[in-house]
Amino acid sequence: MIEPLHDAELINIAQRLQALAQTGLTYTKDIYDRERYESLMGIAERLLSARFDISADALKALHKAETGYTTPKTDVRAIILNEGKLLLVRESDDGGWSLPGGWADVGDSPSVAIIREVQEETGLEVKVSRLLGVWDRNQHGHPPYPWHVYKMIFLCEIIGGELAISHESLDIRYVDPEHLPELSLTRIVPEEIHTSIRTALEGGATWCD
Repeated sequence: MIEPLHDAELINIAQRLQALAQTGLTYTKDIYDRERYESLMGIAERLLSARFDISADALKALHKAETGYTTPKTDVRAIILNEGKLLLVRESDDGGWSLPGGWADVGDSPSVAIIREVQEETGLEVKVSRLLGVWDRNQHGHPPYPWHVYKMIFLCEIIGGELAISHESLDIRYVDPEHLPELSLTRIVPEEIHTSIRTALEGGATWCD
């Protein structure tokens, strides 16, 4: 008996179908193959729109904006510790708490991206001490998401600035890592925080996967 697919598995299949279609459309020279890849893209978009509050037309527009070989998106996050407390920001869109960070922009190195994100979200100037981990978002209990994402978590040290709330945040606060507030799980999960802090404090190997 074939076991039914879980929601996360279906989304992963849709992500892979979309990636295959986009890559195929990038490299194919054959008009018939192009039609096949366009049909494959349509199937992926229907699967994703059925799970998320995004119309198939909106997904089509987003996918058309991306060209070339498909790769995962990159999210950068910062671990900032002060006397054993962890700096978190409260996100304005869902009210949950997260590590400072966001999407890496094209043209930025990873360290430049996280330095910019921290400054924009918290008002603090930081330097990157080390990379603590690279996480596959699909594997660690995040809510399902239309795109495949790698999360890079850095240990950062404050070198200047003052705490200031941005338009993206409702609050900024140092918290006890053992008593985390309600997290914005689409952005960060407890496992990623606790593993990253342990790696930072114990000097362990960089987490991967």
